[in-house]
Amino acid sequence: MLATSRARRDTDLHPPRPSVPLSPPSCGPARSGNWGIYKGRRTSAGSKETPGAGGVLPLSCLHVIQLPRTGEPKKSSLCEMAAGSCLLLLLLLPWLVTASHSPPGCKIRITSKGLDLVKQEGLRFVEQELQNITISDLHGKEGQFHYNISQVRVTDLQLASSDLNFQPQQHLAFNINNASISLRFRRQLLYWFFYDIGSINASADGVQIHTVLRLAKDEAGRPKISNITCNASIARMHAGFSGTLRKVYEFLSTFIITGMRYLLSQQICPSLEHASLVLLNSLLDTVPVRNYVDEHIGIDYSLLRDPSVSSDTLDLDFKGMFFPRVREDQELENHAVEPVIKETERMVYVAFSEYFFDSAMLAYFQAGVLNIELQGEKVPKDLEVLLRATFFGTIFMLSPSVDAPLRLVLQVSAPPRCTIKPLGTSVSVSAFLNISLVPPDRPPVQLSSMTVETKLSAKVFLQGKALRVQLDLRRFRIYSKQSALESLALFSLQAPLKTLLQLTIMPILNERTKKGVQIPLPEGMDFTREVVTNHAGFLTVGADLHFSKGLREVIDKYRPVPTAAAYPSSQPAEPSLDPGSL
Repeated sequence: MLATSRARRDTDLHPPRPSVPLSPPSCGPARSGNWGIYKGRRTSAGSKETPGAGGVLPLSCLHVIQLPRTGEPKKSSLCEMAAGSCLLLLLLLPWLVTASHSPPGCKIRITSKGLDLVKQEGLRFVEQELQNITISDLHGKEGQFHYNISQVRVTDLQLASSDLNFQPQQHLAFNINNASISLRFRRQLLYWFFYDIGSINASADGVQIHTVLRLAKDEAGRPKISNITCNASIARMHAGFSGTLRKVYEFLSTFIITGMRYLLSQQICPSLEHASLVLLNSLLDTVPVRNYVDEHIGIDYSLLRDPSVSSDTLDLDFKGMFFPRVREDQELENHAVEPVIKETERMVYVAFSEYFFDSAMLAYFQAGVLNIELQGEKVPKDLEVLLRATFFGTIFMLSPSVDAPLRLVLQVSAPPRCTIKPLGTSVSVSAFLNISLVPPDRPPVQLSSMTVETKLSAKVFLQGKALRVQLDLRRFRIYSKQSALESLALFSLQAPLKTLLQLTIMPILNERTKKGVQIPLPEGMDFTREVVTNHAGFLTVGADLHFSKGLREVIDKYRPVPTAAAYPSSQPAEPSLDPGSL
C-alpha cells in the first residue's frame, strides 16, 4: 500500500505526456467571440479590423509565445514568428500613421465662388485657343466632282453655355454646351469641265465639349494638370456658297460638309489638351515652391500631397516651412495643430499654423540675426545717464574707466515661440542683455548680465499676395540670475529699457517683416477684401480673388519655346491653281 500511494503521488505531480504531440495554436483570424487588445481599447476580433490596419491583435497570436519548460529544448515555429510580426506592427502602428500624414503649415482652400471667377477668365482663354484651331487641307473626289479645301480659319465663336465645377477626388470638370463655331475657308472645285475658285462660309452648331482635368503634384511639389479627358461632338454643320455654280455646290456640299465636320471635331480636343497640359501648366509653374525671402532665410511651399477636391472645395496642403539659407536642406518636424477650414463664404481661404511662424523665427535664430549691439553714440543719452547712475559704484571702483563708452548687447537665447489663440497672436522671446564699459585699447569691463523676457503682440494681415506681420511690445521683464539683490537693483531699469526696445529694436524687427512673404498663388492673381480670423493653434485669412493680369498675358510671358518637331507650321500651303492637279 505504501508503494501504491507513492506511485499515485508521483503521477499527480508529473502527469504523463500524451503520445500524440499537441499542435501549436492557430494564429489565423480570431473566431467570433474572441477579443483583442489595442492601446487599452477592447475591440472585437470579429470586426472588419485587421492586424496592422485596425490594430486588432487576436489572443491566438498572443498566447503562442510560451517559455519552454526546464530541461526542454527551445522550439521555433511559424506561429511564434507570426506573433512577433503582430507585436512589431502593433508597436510601429502609431508611428506609421503619423508619418503617413504630415500636417501642413499652410493650407489654401478655393471655394465654388472662387471657381466661378476662374471660369470667367478661363472661358476667355478657351475662346482664344479654339479660335486658333488649325485644320489641315481637305481634298477628295466623288465621281466627276473634285474638291480641295484649304486655309481654314475660325472667324467667330459663340459659347452659349459653359460650366466649371469640382469633381471629387482630384478633378475639375469643364463643359461647353450648344456652342457655335463660324469658319471661312478657300475652295478649289472641278465638276466636269467647270473649274471654280472662291471662299466658303460655314457654321458648326450644337458643339458639345466635355473635359475633365486631373490635378496632382509634380516632383517639385507644384500643383499640376497631370491628365485631361476630352470628348467633343458637332450636331450639325452648314455651308454658304456664292458664285455662278452656287446651286451645284449646294447639291454637292454633303461631301465637303461631312469631311469638314469630322476634321473640326478632331481638332477641338487636341487644342484643349495642349492648352491644359502645356499652357496652363506653364501658368502653374509661377506658383512659388521654394524661394528666398531675404538674404537670411527662405521658404518651402511644396505640396505635401495631391490636391483634394470635394463637391464644392479644392484644398491644397503646403509644407509652409522656413529654412536658413546657410542650411537649406534642414527639415523641421511639424507637431502643431493642423489648420481646419470650415468656412465657404469667400472665394479663397488661407490658413497658417503656429508651425509656419515658429519655423520662420527658428530660421532667423539659426541664421544668427536675432541680436543687436549698441555702443557709444548709439546708446540713447537718457538711458546712458540712468545706467551710469545704476552701476555708479562698480564704475567708481574702476577709476581709469569712468569715462569709457557703454556697450549694450541684446542677444536672443532661444528660438522665439508663437502662440495663436482666438483672442490674438503673441510671440514669446527670451534674451540676454549684457551691459559693459569699453575702455580704449583695453578689454571690455562687464557691468551686468541680465535675463530679458518679453511678449510681443503680432498683427497678421494680407496685402496683395504678401503675408505681413506687425509686432508690438506688450510685456517686458528683466532680472538677474546671479542674485535677488541685483534683480531688485535692476527694477528701476524696467521702464527705460522697455522704451529702448520700443524705439530701437521694434522698428528693426518690423522693417524685416514689412516686406512679408508671398503666398503660393500663380502670377497675375491677387487677394482682395481680406479678413483675418484667429483660432486655437492657427489663423485663417478669408479673401476674394482678383486677376491683375489675364491668363493670356501671363501664359504668353512664360510660354514654352516651340520646336519644329513638336509644333509644325500652322500656315497652310498655298493651293494649286492648276485644274489638272485636282
